[in-house]
Amino acid sequence: MERRGGRRARPEGLGGQLSERTREVLAAAPVPYAHADAQSLVEAVQQEYVERYGGPDETPVDGADFDPPAGVFLVGRVDGTLVACGGIRRVDDDTAEIKRMYVTSAARRQGVARAMLTRLEQAARDAGYRRLVLESGNAQPEALALYRSSGYTPVAPYGFYRCHPEANSLGRML
Repeated sequence: MERRGGRRARPEGLGGQLSERTREVLAAAPVPYAHADAQSLVEAVQQEYVERYGGPDETPVDGADFDPPAGVFLVGRVDGTLVACGGIRRVDDDTAEIKRMYVTSAARRQGVARAMLTRLEQAARDAGYRRLVLESGNAQPEALALYRSSGYTPVAPYGFYRCHPEANSLGRML
């Protein structure tokens, strides 16, 4: 892939520009939020929040929020190993929220997060949503960089952490 200004250029489309690892994550499977694979990754992301923020994400989450047709929860594997997850849940008729998006440390910096984000965006479109929102914190600069480079911009604070000074509410039209 070409480099622009010392950084890897992002592919214009998903086509043949993606690594085999990323293509496999793009084949991520929807599972119930209570599924053991989903819960394993949710526990891992909660542990990461403890390490970065001193405690888990306390946002109330009802597993039924991720049930189709209003939501979905995806898990991704590479070579049979769970490496990523993320879900969308309904906010209103036009808007869904991305929640619990996570990539294991061993699978980072390989396009897996961008591939999972793309899958979640497509799932939102497929469910009829026109907009996505999310919350992320300053202690997750990699996540913030991914979202901003994917077209997410600041939106009015919302959700559980709307009054927290380190929280970032981002969104984009699909």
